[in-house]
Amino acid sequence: MVLRASAIWLAILVLAIANGALREAIISPRTGPQIGHILSTILLCSLIVVVAWFAISWIAPGTRSRALAIGGWWLILTLAFEFLAGHYLFGDPWQKLLADYNIARGRIWILVPMVTLLAPLWAHSVRTP
Repeated sequence: MVLRASAIWLAILVLAIANGALREAIISPRTGPQIGHILSTILLCSLIVVVAWFAISWIAPGTRSRALAIGGWWLILTLAFEFLAGHYLFGDPWQKLLADYNIARGRIWILVPMVTLLAPLWAHSVRTP
């Protein structure tokens, strides 16, 4: 189950990178950075939910608690990639990486980790009779 969940997370990572490229190349130049951030966040959350919907039967968690554990695993992988790769690989300062989580400044990126955590549980609950 962990290997299948990890493989699906890698697919989500590819979608997230493509989403960021789309935001930078098309969305933000047309809408501005703030609206681009919001649209990109909503798009990525939607993609995560769709992937969870289609993948949950293949991952086959069996129980709600295991489905939630998958979401927890995805969350750990996501935050590790975002912060560790963001800082050490891409050279972004910690302050910049944390800025997307500042709701007071209209940044809604916190939705992505929340959806990442809960999407497998939701998909399992909806798709399991």
